[in-house]
Amino acid sequence: MTINAAGEALLQTFERVRIINLPARRDRRRETARQLARLGLAVDGERVAFHPASRPTDAGPFTTIGARGCFMSHLDILHTAATDGCASLLILEDDVDFTRDAELRLPTTLARLRQEEWGLFYGGYRNAGPPVRGEELAAVSPTLTIDTSHFVGFSAATIAAAAPYLARMLERAPGDPAGGPMHVDGAYNWLRREHSDLGTWLALPELGIQRPSRTDVHQLGFADRTPLLREMTELARQMARRLRR
Repeated sequence: MTINAAGEALLQTFERVRIINLPARRDRRRETARQLARLGLAVDGERVAFHPASRPTDAGPFTTIGARGCFMSHLDILHTAATDGCASLLILEDDVDFTRDAELRLPTTLARLRQEEWGLFYGGYRNAGPPVRGEELAAVSPTLTIDTSHFVGFSAATIAAAAPYLARMLERAPGDPAGGPMHVDGAYNWLRREHSDLGTWLALPELGIQRPSRTDVHQLGFADRTPLLREMTELARQMARRLRR
């Protein structure tokens, strides 16, 4: 496999890429590998590697088992990166799809990012606020609420701040005014507000979206719990993906 300009840009910007994947979700593993192949990247287990997602036996202080597992998976990756002195990190979740123009836009967007003093980079997101304006890249306020965590980059300074910050959240009760256990994308919003010096940047428009697939974080709906409906629902998701490409 020959790496292309988009894959080169990703590796120039991020020292390591980690993809969170439950070992049982081989479907998502295959799909994510196909997405990376679009950039000429293979999962080599070193620069680019799958991270076995945490799957706790109970929800503990979180709303669901999946939310707890997602939080712990992000924390595990950040802690290892901090311990290793990693210069930059990209965390992908295994339901990420690169947009149809990502191969063209990744080189220019990430080249611009490398010229900035950045802390967090969202290649995919939903923001709870007014539309963000800009070309290719935009700096946003630390108070802007950003949802989803399927395509998030971290600088060395942010890795160093995020690992202990998330660990301290686990020591508090849910709803604690200092920030207790919560969905990991919410935890990053709290981190950004408290560490406003860690600049947040968004790709404009998104470079990665979430692939329609059965959730591992929230409670399954009726269609995903029922065998026949589950198959029909999965077919519908595949059709939706083709329309989005």
